[in-house]
Amino acid sequence: ARRADQLNGLVRQYYLRTGGEVGDLQVNLVDKHARDRKSHDIAQGVLPALQAIAKRHGADIKVVEVPPGPPVLSPIVAEIYGPDYDAQIKLAKQVRAAFEATPDIVAIDDSTLDAASRVVLRVDAAKAALYGIPVAEVARAARLALAGEDITPLHDGSSKYAVPVRVALAPEAMGNLDTVLKLRLRGQDASGRGYEVALAELVRPLTLPAERVIYRKDLQPVVYVVGDVAGGPGKTDSPLYGMFALREGIAKLATPGGLPFQEHWIAQPSDRFTAFGLKWDGEWQVTYETFRDMGIAYAVGLILIYLLVVAQFRSYLTPLIIMAPIPLTIIGVLPGHALLGSQFTATSMIGMIALAGIIVRNSILLVDFIHQRLGECGDLQQATIDAASVRAKPIVLTAVAAMLGALFILDDPIFNGLAISLLFGIFVSTALTLIVIPVLYYAATWRQEAERACAPGTEVQPTHQGA
Repeated sequence: ARRADQLNGLVRQYYLRTGGEVGDLQVNLVDKHARDRKSHDIAQGVLPALQAIAKRHGADIKVVEVPPGPPVLSPIVAEIYGPDYDAQIKLAKQVRAAFEATPDIVAIDDSTLDAASRVVLRVDAAKAALYGIPVAEVARAARLALAGEDITPLHDGSSKYAVPVRVALAPEAMGNLDTVLKLRLRGQDASGRGYEVALAELVRPLTLPAERVIYRKDLQPVVYVVGDVAGGPGKTDSPLYGMFALREGIAKLATPGGLPFQEHWIAQPSDRFTAFGLKWDGEWQVTYETFRDMGIAYAVGLILIYLLVVAQFRSYLTPLIIMAPIPLTIIGVLPGHALLGSQFTATSMIGMIALAGIIVRNSILLVDFIHQRLGECGDLQQATIDAASVRAKPIVLTAVAAMLGALFILDDPIFNGLAISLLFGIFVSTALTLIVIPVLYYAATWRQEAERACAPGTEVQPTHQGA
């Protein structure tokens, strides 16, 4: 696939790299069922050997994996802001040194480029006019010598598109300025007599500094320092732990000019002219935004569930009893992830949101049956016991069906967290719901009955609509 066709390359910006000194090599792995190692383990395994080869030849090499979620510039990204770009570069070099001094931080790089020079051929317009050669012709000859030129298309009748005929020097000649300057152009004097003139007579080579790339984010100049976490057996590959390990070294940095230094986690610095700022980005930013949005959705969902249950039972206390088992899902979800050695991901959070609806449904079944039995026998204790015993079988069967459905995505690398949340969350919360809901409902209703009985002149009647 071409670099411009890859979303990962678009975000990481390596599809913009051009030139003979850079290149990409895409490796396609066989199907996961035909190999024993995960793609992440393979990438981490070949990285040290490739870096050793690159170091031997003075090159820089990186192993980039296809991300399971939204691509980022790098797992760990430090964005450096400040009042002056040169000062930002100096501070970025110190931040990079802190990256290199931190154990388990690998694939370290920054967006600065070493100072380079370029050779510019400036046409001497006076000499070109003296030799009767237009300035545009001199420039065209220099461009042809340095880069080549398509002079005409060739149609062979079998190709879908025309084949360009390109005139260019040999590659070794293009890189030799002396060879280029020896090229000869045809000129003519005032009498019309033609003669040849060397390109060196018409141009003047100038060595100038190469243009510097200035990166900007939201219109603010920024210097990036990037890295990754090595991971491996017994280690975590979460970028967040790498960022925490880096903070101690970064806090000791000396800023250029003695200006204040501020650390930002969520938003860019509001004022980059009076202080230097470091904004953490990368996978942390994606994680924060994902869990923030899903947390808001979770809270809104709980509020809507509460309002619906209030409308159903016409009570403000009964919905709280019905929703009480929702926090109990954590007792199953978090230990389940730890037991299987899986990380709590965005899909795990989606599973917790789904669990809220499943658990509330079970609670409503129990409370509604208690109300029905109260209308029949009027005995709160017997109605509560009957609800737990009669409704246990359909609730358990529903839970088992949902858990069996989640088993099919348990080995999926992306939806693994969703499956774990559903499996362990449903198992634990279902078992606890059959105990917690009857006990809470009985305790709350019995207390209200007792308070009514203690009130003077109050006749106690069986409660049919809960609290």
